[in-house]
Amino acid sequence: MNEKIDTLLEKMSLLEKEILRELQKKELEFFYEVRQGKIRFTEEARARHKMLVKRFSTYIRESRFWTIVTGPVIWAGILPIAILDLFMVVYQSICFPVYGIPKVKRGDYIRLDRRHLAYLNWAEKLNCEYCGYANGVLACATEIAARTEQYWCPIKHALRMKSMHSRYRHFFEYGDAEHYRQQIETVRRSFEDIGKSEAPETAAPAST
Repeated sequence: MNEKIDTLLEKMSLLEKEILRELQKKELEFFYEVRQGKIRFTEEARARHKMLVKRFSTYIRESRFWTIVTGPVIWAGILPIAILDLFMVVYQSICFPVYGIPKVKRGDYIRLDRRHLAYLNWAEKLNCEYCGYANGVLACATEIAARTEQYWCPIKHALRMKSMHSRYRHFFEYGDAEHYRQQIETVRRSFEDIGKSEAPETAAPAST
């Protein structure tokens, strides 16, 4: 495998963790804390938020016409996303034990915590929770697919890709037939790093 690419991907992973730590510093800046999965704002912050909430009538009046018209199109996606969510739960429950692949923790990707923001009206909260759910499901599905690909076809692409999933660095180089045949069974079971990468370093916002 290309050691330079593996090194760069490892650096990317470290940078992502560093970004997460920087984002978590915002807890102090915006007067909230996360303890045991519970999000708590200071009384002063909550009072300030309630002063900034926008009435639903004002929210609708200030929205662009086409933004309102296209809203149902966005919400139409809830059905296929929910079906995908259900399928992924069933799929990995049935297949991953057979393949020896660690299951993806759904709760690590789907975070429904924006409803606790007092400066959002009910429509904004609903939209925000939908976005969190939809993107969480898609991210979870990507990780499930990535682990599946590592088992069935851990070969890198020759053509350039816009982005790479979390398991890509473990794959064989395109055209490396010898290593593929010699080490395919080893790579199929190389998930030892998952426990380390998923271990939380600090408390992260979670749904309540």
